[in-house]
Amino acid sequence: MTLQLCIAQLNFHVGDLDGNAQKIVTAAQQAYADGARLLLTPELSICGYAAEDLFLRPAFIQACDDAVKAVAQALAGLKGMSVVVGHPTGGDSRTRSTAVQQRYNAASVLREGQVVATYAKRELPNYQVFDERRYFTPGDGVCVFEAGEGADALRVGLLICEDAWFEEPARLAKEAGAQILAVINASPFHVGKGYEREATMGERARATGLPLVYAHLVGGQDEVVFEGHSFVLNADGTVAGRAPSFKENLFVARVEHAQSAINIVANVEPVRTPEADLWDALVLGVRDYIGKNGFPGVLLGLSGGIDSALVLAIAVDALGPDKVRTVMMPSPYTADISWIDAREMAARVGVRYDEISIVPEFEAFKASLAPHFVGRAEDTTEENIQARIRGTLLMAMSNKFGSIVLTTGNKSEMATGYCTLYGDMAGGFAVIKDLAKTLVFKLARWRNAHDPYSTGSNPIPERIIIRPPSAELRPDQTDQDSLPPYEVLDAILERYMENDQSMEAIVAAGFARADVEKVTRLIKINEYKRRQAPVGIRVTHRSFGKDWRYPITSRFRA
Repeated sequence: MTLQLCIAQLNFHVGDLDGNAQKIVTAAQQAYADGARLLLTPELSICGYAAEDLFLRPAFIQACDDAVKAVAQALAGLKGMSVVVGHPTGGDSRTRSTAVQQRYNAASVLREGQVVATYAKRELPNYQVFDERRYFTPGDGVCVFEAGEGADALRVGLLICEDAWFEEPARLAKEAGAQILAVINASPFHVGKGYEREATMGERARATGLPLVYAHLVGGQDEVVFEGHSFVLNADGTVAGRAPSFKENLFVARVEHAQSAINIVANVEPVRTPEADLWDALVLGVRDYIGKNGFPGVLLGLSGGIDSALVLAIAVDALGPDKVRTVMMPSPYTADISWIDAREMAARVGVRYDEISIVPEFEAFKASLAPHFVGRAEDTTEENIQARIRGTLLMAMSNKFGSIVLTTGNKSEMATGYCTLYGDMAGGFAVIKDLAKTLVFKLARWRNAHDPYSTGSNPIPERIIIRPPSAELRPDQTDQDSLPPYEVLDAILERYMENDQSMEAIVAAGFARADVEKVTRLIKINEYKRRQAPVGIRVTHRSFGKDWRYPITSRFRA
């Protein structure tokens, strides 16, 4: 006895209900033609994840309900086919004095034109980037449905994402007669998360003694990326199949069952390195942000430094050279090697390269301000003027040509405020804002050793990687004039910001107290800058965005 199932690992567009519905219908028809009798789509596949405050709009929920019915009707002719669709449903009921939320993160089982079952997610995450308690009410039911026909049929226990991280929902599904668990998901990527999921779902499979199918979303949505990496596990928790990462895929698994014995046969994609996952996440994040928002291309300031070089390489892999334009904007302090390296990299990856000197504008600003600055020496004011001239030029080109400006600041700079408001922070999408500087170097070397998108290997000139980092806004400047060595800064940043370690614990781990106090102080006093930074791609388990919510105005000091 055999049931063939298919995971529709698809890239949905938030709010495009008609387009998402058609994707589901097309996938179901293809899977059915290939012999599948069960199709699983990701969590909230009808509307895309996450629709945020759109969930609070009754018209949006109604449109989602209508889309589910339309998908069911479109699949009425697929005899014996069960399709699981994720969607929001419900609304708020009101009394004279209160509003009672009865809105659910749900999944419905569609079969031969009918909605035969609907399940409401029981466990609602409310940490990191998740805000599900803001929008949804926990469900309290169990859903076990039959998939397949006759002797091939199996009883499937349906769970939604966070449900599977707790024991009770899976246990209740088994007690209700489930022979296999199906978990539909939309869980944002961070480095290593895919294999964490496999390990946790392995625990769930072993605890219940049931095989488990994990259907995951793929695609970029604002600051988060979903990597796909769907998988199937045998009852002992071993991986029976693994889908490709960072790409759409109709992933097929064959479930062979006889009495109580169930065996799953599927393709197993090889284990990937963290660098490969990280690169693909950044590429997909750029591609979907630009594509889904309808920008014709991107602009970035190319300085001859490591950060802009890495952003350029990511952009070219994501969009192709024809949609990427670079501008070198030399100042009086720009070294000759910066020009040479910027030109060389632009030529290597085949993008348009322009040079606009900011010297005339810089001199004009200084002349205008000279009467007001009498008696005061040059300082960071003049450095920031240069950065803001560059930001103005890039935004002018963005206005004129419609391309969005990619900013090139990294997480170490964002943490410590080593960046200029309305200068190098000016732009629409911050590609590497969640990459610490040490990881920027590591990823640049990885990309030079690999060519995952066949756009030309070794895109970043070696001298860009080995040069001491510098903003080049004053003579002989390097980043370490103002900051601890990046190896130290980034280690403190990871411990304090990402892992919530106390200052005393970091000092006890061997870091100099002066460095710890300096870095943590800079993190605190630069919150106002980060609030004004463009959205960027989240690749760690804690980024400066929805993961990090601290008051700008605060007197608390640890």
